[in-house]
Amino acid sequence: MDNTPPPRSSIPARYVAAVVAGNALEFYDFLTYAFFAVYIGRAFFPSSTPSASLLASLGTFGVGFVTRPIGSFVIGRMGDRVGRKPAMILTFSLMGVAITGLALTPPHSMIGIAAPILVILFRMLQGFALGGEVGPTTAFLLEAAPPERRGLYTAFQAWTQHLSVLISGLVGFTLANILNEQQLQDYGWRIAFLIGAVIVPFGLLVRRGLPETLHAAGHAKREHVPLRPYIPVAVIGLMLLGSGTIGTYISNYMTTYAIATLHMSAKIAFAPTVVVGFSGVAFDLVSGALSDRFGRKPVMLVPSVLLLVCIFPAFQLISHFRTMAALVGATAVLSILLDLSVSPMVTWLTESLPAPIRSGGVAMVYAFAIATFGGTTQYAVTWLIKATGNPLAPAWYWTGAAIVGLAGILAARESAPQKVAVAAGVLIQTP
Repeated sequence: MDNTPPPRSSIPARYVAAVVAGNALEFYDFLTYAFFAVYIGRAFFPSSTPSASLLASLGTFGVGFVTRPIGSFVIGRMGDRVGRKPAMILTFSLMGVAITGLALTPPHSMIGIAAPILVILFRMLQGFALGGEVGPTTAFLLEAAPPERRGLYTAFQAWTQHLSVLISGLVGFTLANILNEQQLQDYGWRIAFLIGAVIVPFGLLVRRGLPETLHAAGHAKREHVPLRPYIPVAVIGLMLLGSGTIGTYISNYMTTYAIATLHMSAKIAFAPTVVVGFSGVAFDLVSGALSDRFGRKPVMLVPSVLLLVCIFPAFQLISHFRTMAALVGATAVLSILLDLSVSPMVTWLTESLPAPIRSGGVAMVYAFAIATFGGTTQYAVTWLIKATGNPLAPAWYWTGAAIVGLAGILAARESAPQKVAVAAGVLIQTP
């Protein structure tokens, strides 16, 4: 099933660093919106009912996911036809325009209905860019890796996302402790966005210096790869990434959940975002390395089973005690288990697709998973909490997703080159 180009030397670390740095900056911009959703809602969607304002803000957050599949199709296919590098440069440029525009859009009180319209348009542009980002960067990382280290290299995709969560969380936590509630509302959230915008020129510079990993590009364009044999891969990938996406976005929702549902102070509520970021930075690469050693499937399976067992007790703990210790401790346990299982899912999908359709295939499966589940999760959970009055609604939602993810893991076939070679009776020499 694997059509990777012949063995060669791995890409120098500085090039991998350039890819992951740009990826981290893009996800920082996108996730910052989720962390400041309460304040953005008040600025652009004023309402006498706080929950209605929050729902409107989260609805706009979801709009960014609608354009992800479009970006995945257009830019993902560009990565397969033209090359990984030009696709990555394009996505970063579009994200720079979107984040700068969002940060500088005047509030509803100044320009009226034009404010939410502009915010929606910039969110759609962000979604388009990010939908096209994942496929080319993940394909680049896999193709840059020696076969026996694909899990580790590809894990940088998830690692950079969590690095962006960590940075976003630290920025939010710092602003919440420096500024008062009114200052956060008036301009604090804009500072967080502008920090990302300032770094855009750096991201463009480092990506322009990248080599191209789409080897034999002319041959790749001419080769016709039948899609039918890879439909099961796409379906299983959608189950895996859909489950992981719901878990990820509920984790990223913890700040909003703590403020809007549990009525905790912003100084406490931003702590989980830091925990989520630290967890990913600490365990994503560990997970990738473990999947190289033991295989993708066992490293997906064991943490996923433990996560399923822990979700409901963790939310019971948070909702009952409503303290910093309960919020941070429960979030840490859930995040670690989630992080250990998700990285091999992305690697499994990427190496299960041949090079000529890898960028577009990964981009589209990832984008549809995100658009279908990530784009609706925070809105759905907020609506469920409001409709039922039950603060444990996120736990039920996440538990259902975890069950679907387990089914996908059980249906997946092992794809790690080392394990596949051993099963076939072939010895791979590891340096």
